[in-house]
Amino acid sequence: MRTRGNQPDVPAPDSPWSEIVPGLWMGGHEFRDGSGQVEFVVVHDEFDLVQTLLRLPGHGPDPGVEHQVWPIPDGPLDGTQLAGVMRLAQAASEALDDGRSVLVRCYHGYNRSGLVIAHTLVRRGCSAEEAIRLIRAHRSPWALHNELFVAYLRAGLSTARLLEELAE
Repeated sequence: MRTRGNQPDVPAPDSPWSEIVPGLWMGGHEFRDGSGQVEFVVVHDEFDLVQTLLRLPGHGPDPGVEHQVWPIPDGPLDGTQLAGVMRLAQAASEALDDGRSVLVRCYHGYNRSGLVIAHTLVRRGCSAEEAIRLIRAHRSPWALHNELFVAYLRAGLSTARLLEELAE
């Protein structure tokens, strides 16, 4: 399994956030600017809903912006964590249905945010493979490089959750 924790050569993304489908954005807490310098990302009021999977103080969003926080590791998830991912995807999908813009973010905006975004897209009719392709095409080839998260998506999060709960 490859994760950010044991892949120190994973490059920071080239942008603070990327639009995967209209209104649904994927981002992180740092990015590499045009000169190659790593910059911190602070969200203000650019989005109607911000979902944060790794919370770092001082990175926003501004007061008054709906903010949902569900910290999860960039590694194996238990049934409760998978259920939270599923709830975030449902909330993101409902916000899109209401015409609201959504940012899902983690550290680089590759794996944890990719899992929520992909499940949101699956809920909205994409296959897991199509969701993964869209995310990698619009965010980065590094997106969803956590092979376990890809396996969760291919199995379906409901199935992965059931299997994780049975293993506990």
